[in-house]
Amino acid sequence: MLSAITGNLLAYVTGDNYLPRFTFSMHMTETATTTAPTGQAALLQTRQHFEILDGLRGVAAVFVVFFHFMEVIFTDATKNFAGHGFLAVDFFFCLSGFVIAYAYDNRIEKMGTMEFFKSRIIRLHPLVVLGTVLGLLAFLFNPFAPVPETYTFGRIALIVLASMLMIPLPVMGETYFNLFGLNAPSWSLFWEYIANIIYGTILWRFSKKVLLGLAVVAAIWLIYTAYKAGNLLGGWSGGTFPDGGARLSYSFLAGLLVYRYNFIIKNKLGFPGMAILLLLALLTPCTKEPWLIELALVMVYFPLLVALGAGAQVSNKAIHSVCDFAGKISYPLYMTHYMVIWIFAAYYNQYKPAPSQLAWVVGIGVVSLIGFAYLAMVLYDIPIRKYLTERRKLNRQG
Repeated sequence: MLSAITGNLLAYVTGDNYLPRFTFSMHMTETATTTAPTGQAALLQTRQHFEILDGLRGVAAVFVVFFHFMEVIFTDATKNFAGHGFLAVDFFFCLSGFVIAYAYDNRIEKMGTMEFFKSRIIRLHPLVVLGTVLGLLAFLFNPFAPVPETYTFGRIALIVLASMLMIPLPVMGETYFNLFGLNAPSWSLFWEYIANIIYGTILWRFSKKVLLGLAVVAAIWLIYTAYKAGNLLGGWSGGTFPDGGARLSYSFLAGLLVYRYNFIIKNKLGFPGMAILLLLALLTPCTKEPWLIELALVMVYFPLLVALGAGAQVSNKAIHSVCDFAGKISYPLYMTHYMVIWIFAAYYNQYKPAPSQLAWVVGIGVVSLIGFAYLAMVLYDIPIRKYLTERRKLNRQG
């Protein structure tokens, strides 16, 4: 959308402590595993994971932040060299499908659906709440855009409550009728929750052939959505709500299938090579009719990147540290940065700063938001999740 204990992204994303390490041959067959702990306690532990995918998720998260700054400056996507940054969300969805299947396919039956849901809520929801609070503060105290008089205490309270409970409420015209007006990125987390609910109830039970059939249906839905809208940008607003379902459905299923079919390609690209491949997609120029290019990237290129990323290896300790940090910071950065985007948008519309000034503002803004996300992770997210996990263990023991 990062674990303090393991320092790895997939544990942070899946809420798992134990993930057996696999190596794959060129024919994509599993050649080595480790033995998992036994018992219910082992089922609730987190798992080890793929370092290159950690790093790629971090790269995508940083690029999303950059893209959000740039779309304020360039309202015409064809003039925005980062105009396809929004496709990072589709990459997130695909990666999530792979991660969830890898982490839970072989243990969710013993773990139980409710325990799976608890794990996901503990993992995801603290930053949903923090993002809402930060968005509220930005809305109330934005120095460049005072709060409209139409926003009564009751109306604001309803918006805050809906945002914290992940209930879409696209009623804020000042924020372009985002599904979650206080923290726009929550729209993708809403669909992530939907994917987790469906996976935890029925999807994990389906065979590869059934999943493949569902992916074909999802592909048809995605193609229709892209053709009708002319792009794959939708899903974030009330008017484009169904588009988010199409984007999530195909990419999440594609990620599941990459894991289920063991489509993991061993390679020597390393993190720098994989990061370049991801950035090439996100930097693809926008045209007047970009939907065919976007479909190709989402339907073919991103699943291939996940397969390659899972098969790539970290070459040295320095690259390991980069991937480790990028993985840790990705979800906090994604969920906490938009408060600054709202303020920046109001500042830009009011003052129209020169390009030279904008370069400094955007550069400092991105770096500062990475630092803020790190503090949010260390001082808030990790302690909250640790507390909730300990409470959960005590409740089970009681």
